[in-house]
Amino acid sequence: MMTRSAPTMAPYHENTAAFRDGTRTPRDFLEACIERITELEPSVGAFVSLDLDAARAASDQSSARWAAGTPASQIDGMPVGIKDIIETADLPTKMGSPIFEQYRPWFDSASVSALREAGAVVVGKTVTTEFAATQPRGTRNPWDLARTPGGSSSGSAASVGCGMLPAALGTQVVGSIIRPSGFCGVVGFKPSLGALNRGGSLDLLSQSCTGVLAASLGDAWLTARAIAERVGGDPGYAPLAGPDAPPAPRRPTCVALLRTDGWPIATSDAKAELLRAAEALRAAGINVISADDTPDIAALEAALPEAEPVTRTINAWEWRWPLNVFGRRDHAALSPSIQERMEAMARLTADDYVRALQRREEIRTLHARLLAHADCAISLTAPGAAPVGLGSTGNPIFVVPGSLLGVPVVTLPKLADGGLPLGLQLIGYRGRDADLFALAAAIEQIVPGAY
Repeated sequence: MMTRSAPTMAPYHENTAAFRDGTRTPRDFLEACIERITELEPSVGAFVSLDLDAARAASDQSSARWAAGTPASQIDGMPVGIKDIIETADLPTKMGSPIFEQYRPWFDSASVSALREAGAVVVGKTVTTEFAATQPRGTRNPWDLARTPGGSSSGSAASVGCGMLPAALGTQVVGSIIRPSGFCGVVGFKPSLGALNRGGSLDLLSQSCTGVLAASLGDAWLTARAIAERVGGDPGYAPLAGPDAPPAPRRPTCVALLRTDGWPIATSDAKAELLRAAEALRAAGINVISADDTPDIAALEAALPEAEPVTRTINAWEWRWPLNVFGRRDHAALSPSIQERMEAMARLTADDYVRALQRREEIRTLHARLLAHADCAISLTAPGAAPVGLGSTGNPIFVVPGSLLGVPVVTLPKLADGGLPLGLQLIGYRGRDADLFALAAAIEQIVPGAY
């Protein structure tokens, strides 16, 4: 049962025409967000820190630019939250850990610097699990305060999901953008590996991505593009490419239905919802295929149960630093889950890591073969609605494949389980992020919402 009426989101991009003609200003929009923060933050707990005075000052500058017809970008004035794993020069970056309680960076991260250049208004830092890993830090799901919002981008998902912000930055190495997006009923975007610059973020692992949680597809695309245009991608990777405006809808010809090894544990409602979405696509004239139809899908489905153990091995080896130095500084301040992770990484060898990397590449090759059959794949974001309790962020079984594959993933708030949000996950192909957004825009129009 929900503890409050269904939350409403606050898309930003649809207001820009009003900003241009002066019937509304970015400051007006910000004040509406602040009203929601004042009302809901005491119960939701999405933020680690807020600086509303600085946000108002930046919003006034944005309003002046729109009035003069010289906005810095299409997201000029957009209120945004920054996951507290990403460094900001004007606010602490606590990383969900008491070890960093007093840590204040001198400089903005690459993504925050880019957003400020684009005129976005940083409202505050959003709660992350400890080191963007598994230990929750108290944020509640705005749809039901007894449930987790997911993680590790917990505060980003919750703040967008109840209209406190139109967009917030997140990071993902297992399922930290897509799973909380699904649980909180927001749009989530995990880009192709390396497409957005991670400089200044502790999320350092080889599958890690900076991404966006947003109130609309348009807000997600414009936020990500603002970053890529100004600071590019990770070194050695092609930055997110595509149009300045949100990609226009493009109907897929064929979609692959991925059940994955999460299917046996999914709730009956969750399964029915994914099949409902598939049937809506078929009714629109789109071919939907599965492992029963195509050997290449069957081969990928057979390999995907390895996604989580392979990812865990890779992550554990890559976490040897900095977790070892964190432990030497204050081992007792680390959560039991991080201490267990440190024990696991101590048991690994370089050969274990190399074998995991090789298997990851083999599974990525299997997925790339789907391009000959389907425009994208669809799946669930979780086995069901957000679990009751705040001790866990939920099962990542449906979202870890997209991370392992290094491909773009978009989730749409189209499904439900027991009246609570569940995301429709769209999995694309490496470097084809704009194509996936175009497909998502069409699928958003075709698949009816469940709430």
